Amino acid sequence: MSTLYNQADKNTRLTWVYITGFLVFVIGVGYVFAGAMGNSAILYGCVIFSIVMSFGAYWWSDKIVLAMSKAKEITHDQGREIYHIVENLCITAGLPMPKIYIIEDSAPNAFATGRDAKHGVICLTTGIIQKLEKAELEGVIAHELSHIGNRDILLSTVVVVLVGFVTLLADWFRHWAFWGGKSDDKDRGQLGVILMIVAVVLSILAPIAALLMQLAISRKREFLADADGALLTRHPEALARALEKISANQEPLEAANRATAHLYIANPFKGKKVSKLFMTHPPVEDRVKALRGMSI
Repeated sequence: MSTLYNQADKNTRLTWVYITGFLVFVIGVGYVFAGAMGNSAILYGCVIFSIVMSFGAYWWSDKIVLAMSKAKEITHDQGREIYHIVENLCITAGLPMPKIYIIEDSAPNAFATGRDAKHGVICLTTGIIQKLEKAELEGVIAHELSHIGNRDILLSTVVVVLVGFVTLLADWFRHWAFWGGKSDDKDRGQLGVILMIVAVVLSILAPIAALLMQLAISRKREFLADADGALLTRHPEALARALEKISANQEPLEAANRATAHLYIANPFKGKKVSKLFMTHPPVEDRVKALRGMSI
């Protein structure tokens, strides 16, 4: 029997399996490139650059996302009902009270951001507040609080930086290979030539593979937040209904873009069909089925 507890445990295990595989993949790519070049200095340079970028993204990404989304912070007096829902769920979850932001948009959606629980932010559109019943809105907010509690913002930042690292390394390697790396082919030997061919192919395929891994991790974290959110409210049906209503609404969210789409509880771009492999979110029907198949 699928319960809220074992569903959350399963999604957590799968996420860490993906992350471990991702790290092994990144190290392997770096090793092959460094071996083909016969010089690991560029690899070290990429690592340092990625660490700096990671620090910047972790520290300022929430402010950038909120500014891009044109979100405005609300006080207790400006949104008493929303404030009390968030406050009650935070007490239940043992989380500090996050800041609450609103996006003036009739399309129903929501996201969470913030570098840690003490700097958490819940962002809701006016559309989701107007179109969902209270229990459904509680389910959505519980889902977003679960992202904060599970440190998904930190995780997604690390994964994005790893993808950027692989892409940057692949671009630099191709530039080196096609503009200067072939001059010493005669000194490489057969093994060196084979390694060079493998590295060239990998420089083309690795960024695509890294992106697919990033999306797979993102989808698993959505399943985990669904399960944890349902566990928090003890009402998985409410979140299932909320997801159905959000999915059924065909208004595109004007504030969303490719850089922020993965943060929202459901894909903010409507009417665009893509392969499941390239989805930032699991199909809503799969999430609803999982929620309705759980028992408390």
